[in-house]
Amino acid sequence: MSELTHFDADGAARMVDVGHKEITHRRALAEGQIRMQPETLAMIEAGTHAKGDVLGIARIAAIMGAKRTADLVPLCHPLPLSRVEVALAPSREPLGVRCTATVETRGQTGVEMEALCAVQIALLTIYDMCKAVDRGMSMEGVRLLEKAGGRSGHWRRQE
Repeated sequence: MSELTHFDADGAARMVDVGHKEITHRRALAEGQIRMQPETLAMIEAGTHAKGDVLGIARIAAIMGAKRTADLVPLCHPLPLSRVEVALAPSREPLGVRCTATVETRGQTGVEMEALCAVQIALLTIYDMCKAVDRGMSMEGVRLLEKAGGRSGHWRRQE
């Protein structure tokens, strides 16, 4: 395990200097899910929710979240994203909606945080839109599945 890079020698928080790093293609894939009652999922699938297209709005929110990650996570670098792809799919086991987000850039630092942020914002948006009918929804399993590019190379979750 390497050292925590967001702290200086005195233990103060800092933004990591990536100015010396090579510009490379970076990609990250993250996932998560939101569990809900069968009636809530049925409403989403049928498109009968009073607030509109829940999954369509969650997809746009996820893209916006990826683009605004540096505004939400204090020590993240603002990055020019070249691709944000979000997939939202109803799931029967567990019952709910599964989200995956793929984020890419050409830069000096990775896009793991942007992919994770996209997933979480999509799930939060679904919760916000459906909370009036199902306050018991739970968001879970938000995690990085894969990252590629940069000095540390390719990494894939082994579960």
